[in-house]
Amino acid sequence: MNRLFKIILTMLLIFILAGCSNNYQNPIVTMEIENYGSIKIELYPEYAENTVANFVNLIEDGFYDGLSFHRLVPGFVLQGGDPNGDGTGGPGYTIDGEFKSNGYNNSLSHTKGVISMARSQNYNSAGSQFFIVLDDSASYSLDGLYAGFGKVIEGMDIIEKIEDNEKIANNTTGALEKNVIITKVTVNTYGKEYKLKKNI
Repeated sequence: MNRLFKIILTMLLIFILAGCSNNYQNPIVTMEIENYGSIKIELYPEYAENTVANFVNLIEDGFYDGLSFHRLVPGFVLQGGDPNGDGTGGPGYTIDGEFKSNGYNNSLSHTKGVISMARSQNYNSAGSQFFIVLDDSASYSLDGLYAGFGKVIEGMDIIEKIEDNEKIANNTTGALEKNVIITKVTVNTYGKEYKLKKNI
């Protein structure tokens, strides 16, 4: 009887722990890029919870489908997520910048593959535009000043191909001669809801 009880208890604990691990799975984003393929990005709410909530909500609304990467600075960043396609647009609201200089404890370093939010000089001006870091050296000028919130975990070679192949129209701004289309973006939140706090 004791042995049977122990077996049942062990199985119950395994089931509970398995359930708990699923609840804490970070969101995984799949981004399909025209003529290049798809990449996967793991989001890190433990570093920038509301920034992740913003990205997840925009993806679930289909906001990024058909948008593009419009800016490339080789060895630094690839930027996209602007509905205007030129660096001037956003979703119609802003969010607080979750980074050290704005009073947030975000220790995620901007190493190669990290995804972070673009913004204007106003610390709380991020909306939908994001960038992917192209080299570890970018951390020197980005850490503590921008909200890193995830990292490319599959397909960084695709981002490198974009960096190597796309032509830049303006070396000062990094504007591309032809924007690279983001055809579809989806996210698996593993059943968790992410509530967004907007600044209107």
